[in-house]
Amino acid sequence: MSSSGLLPSFLAAIQASVSVLLVILYGVLTARFKLLDSSNGKAISMICVKVFLPALLLTKIGSELHLESAGRYVVVLVWAFICHIISFLIGIIVHLSFPKQFPDWITPAIMFNNTTSYPLLLIQSLDETGILSNLIVTDEATKDAIERAKSYFLVFSTISSCLTFAVGPRLMDSEHAPDTPDDKDFENDEDDIDEEEPSTNENTTLLSDARERMASVVSVSFFPSRRERENSATPTPRERRPSVFPKRRWLAFHPRVRWILLFLFDFLNAPLLGAVVGAIIGLVPALHRAFFNDTSEGGIFSAWLTASLKTVGGLFVPLPLIVAGVSLFMSYRAAKNPDAKAGKTPVLATSFVLVVRFVLWPAVSIAVIYALAKKTDIISDDPMLWFTLMLMPTGPPAMKLITMVQVSDADEEDEHKIAKILTISYIISPILALTVVGAMKASQAAIQ
Repeated sequence: MSSSGLLPSFLAAIQASVSVLLVILYGVLTARFKLLDSSNGKAISMICVKVFLPALLLTKIGSELHLESAGRYVVVLVWAFICHIISFLIGIIVHLSFPKQFPDWITPAIMFNNTTSYPLLLIQSLDETGILSNLIVTDEATKDAIERAKSYFLVFSTISSCLTFAVGPRLMDSEHAPDTPDDKDFENDEDDIDEEEPSTNENTTLLSDARERMASVVSVSFFPSRRERENSATPTPRERRPSVFPKRRWLAFHPRVRWILLFLFDFLNAPLLGAVVGAIIGLVPALHRAFFNDTSEGGIFSAWLTASLKTVGGLFVPLPLIVAGVSLFMSYRAAKNPDAKAGKTPVLATSFVLVVRFVLWPAVSIAVIYALAKKTDIISDDPMLWFTLMLMPTGPPAMKLITMVQVSDADEEDEHKIAKILTISYIISPILALTVVGAMKASQAAIQ
């Protein structure tokens, strides 16, 4: 049977998916043998998002983006917003229609999937199997096509990260989220309140790098039930304000204006900055030449600055999955604590999340992208782009879901339920091999 046959492709996809799952297992083992815990896992998460990911975005997008290929990245941006909006609507509809069966966290669980480390490592593993060479129709080297695929995923993940910071905490049907200390972008309106760093111990679940940003969100909720509580006598915590606005000027703004400004500042983050800088470098020929050409061809930064950024960015791919394993183990151990409220796994909500993430979105994305690639010129003529677009909205929910629940007023039982859902979704993630094979075969059919 040829290398492009169904069985070899399926076996290769299974191997790649299991490879990703094993990386998560290594994280579980490091937590099990106390090599990593919640506190240093949080530190790794912070440096991954604030240093490693921006460096990776800058080098990948900057090297692959140029004036001739800009249209492909516009397609990715549009697709990213479409996927998140549709997922948002699905979650909102089921939550508002059946609030008891589908709690508020169902919306972010459906809306935000793992869009960075998981697909990047999956693509890297697929490259090792050699099956992605079937998507190359020119004389381009397989390595170049793989790097381009990674840049597509990174653009999609940038939009997902921005929406996670700005929209995710506001999807929780809870009271105003509690404040946390020292967010460098914001200042507190009350200066006479003592602030203490939240304590962590072995039984606390892993907090993501975004907790400080998420936890102090004071916003108008998307949910009517929360708006009713906001109008009650329940005292609200002090609001944040962007540090660029003096306190007197900030308080002079209408509350709706303050909400909009906070939303915009939440949307801005380090990965977005890295992506924007990478886009500027890629689109300006002189900068692209200086950063990515050989030294003999005018690449004055390539041998030292670009090389260092690539080295740092390369650390991002495996580390978040290691931390994900740590987070899952710590959540599992916390649930086993005799004093913890274990709670039963919500079968209906769990099944719904898994069906949307592993069945519905793969079917819809493959069908839509195949139709556009086969019958139109809207999404260009790059089969690797088609393949990545089909995979982007699929896969397990993002680990940040735990953080969103922790900073809301959800009880401990809900947090453990969500940890169980995430554990199940990552355990069954090798079934994405079916999506990989389906996306590959559809892309090949579109080429023909």
